Amino acid sequence: MALVAVVMLPVLAGLALYALPRDDRRICKIAACGVALATLVLVVLTHGQSATYGWLSRPFTAAFHFSNGGISTWIALLLSLCTLCAILTCNVPRLRNFLTLMLLLEGSMMGLFLARDLLLFALFWDLMLIPVFLGLVGWGEHTATAWRYLIYNFAGGLTLLLATAAFGIAYGSTDVIGVAGLAHLGNVWQPWIFAGFAFAFLVKTPVWPLHTWMPATYADTPSPMVAVVSAVQSKAGLYGFIVISRALLPESSHAAANLMIWLGIVGLLYGAVVALVQTDAKRLVAYSSLSHLGLILIALFSFNELALRGAVIYIIAHGLFSSALFLVLGYVEQREETRSLLRLGGLGWQNPRIAGAFCLVALAALGLPGLAGFSGELLILAGVFQSGNISAALVALVPIVIASAYMLRLFQGLMNGPQIADLPIRKDLSWLEGLALAPLIAALVFLGVYPQPVASFDASSYAVHAAVKK
Repeated sequence: MALVAVVMLPVLAGLALYALPRDDRRICKIAACGVALATLVLVVLTHGQSATYGWLSRPFTAAFHFSNGGISTWIALLLSLCTLCAILTCNVPRLRNFLTLMLLLEGSMMGLFLARDLLLFALFWDLMLIPVFLGLVGWGEHTATAWRYLIYNFAGGLTLLLATAAFGIAYGSTDVIGVAGLAHLGNVWQPWIFAGFAFAFLVKTPVWPLHTWMPATYADTPSPMVAVVSAVQSKAGLYGFIVISRALLPESSHAAANLMIWLGIVGLLYGAVVALVQTDAKRLVAYSSLSHLGLILIALFSFNELALRGAVIYIIAHGLFSSALFLVLGYVEQREETRSLLRLGGLGWQNPRIAGAFCLVALAALGLPGLAGFSGELLILAGVFQSGNISAALVALVPIVIASAYMLRLFQGLMNGPQIADLPIRKDLSWLEGLALAPLIAALVFLGVYPQPVASFDASSYAVHAAVKK
């Protein structure tokens, strides 16, 4: 029951916020922070627990099956931490309604990453789209962005649902995520089932050329929400590749490996080059995410355990630094009423705390040794090289170098150089904003120095069937 509470607490508490006074922003934020903190504590306390309740018996068996262990635990911790940090400094119009959406987003994503039934996974996959869509419609700059986000991701969700139904009918059950030693499908439908899953996961990641919804979504979504979306929701596709495609459909995964690696390489290069010329700070970070996520895709389809462990570390690291980047950019935009690199400059002279925090996060994003981003990149490159994909490992080095250029350009464009006269500096990082960034930065430093806790997960449930050879 406690594990179910991890999923349901944010959902029910988010809806209960409507009982609070609409104009009392302080009490609404305190209540939402309390719920987010309680969810974080529950994730820790329920580690290793599992809960199963019957659901369907025909035409295949399905269950409300949740489990908190392995990779899911780390992503659930990332989700609850990023949500708490985002809510802590949230300052948008109609705050009560926005905080409701933030908690609904947390609950739906928590259900996705803790689900052990494919049908339950597909259900939460579609549910987590609703808060972001409503956030874009109610607080975004363009409703067209909201509809593009919904159409792309709902199309992926539809193929995911069809593939799940086909898997259930062919195998007889959808309660299969994380089941070691599962008898893999060996029929003619496996490639089509894999294609349905892969399309949904590629859209959500996103991977070139299915990425066009992402830059506008990241730019137009309010910073507290996009800090959670970029940190965690973008990992849903990569998580799906690990626990579903690779583990349950290994033959088709191996058959598609070269295609996936090349899609990852193109996304890695394309995202880095486009980020290099962006003048909108949030779009720059969005395209940098496209590049970083392409590197993880390469790692997953190299079918190397070292690369897999590096990919999981980098999933967590990317979540931490992307969330922190969007939060800092939100603070800057709130003060200066712009995020254009052409209109900003010299903020660091009178805002040393903002500059210091932003510097640490930017260094993590460009892969500085000693921070979590470097640990993940190093293991990925070593694992890809070890798997025999030497050309992919060498090509991947180029965007990693380019990352230094665009992240330094972003930092220097905002914090260094001459101060722009027509944009007065309002105030430095507040204690509450510092409190929101501190755990994210501390986690980046800790995992950079000691990534073993994340890297030591049991890989047997996520391993490709031993009989399948590349």
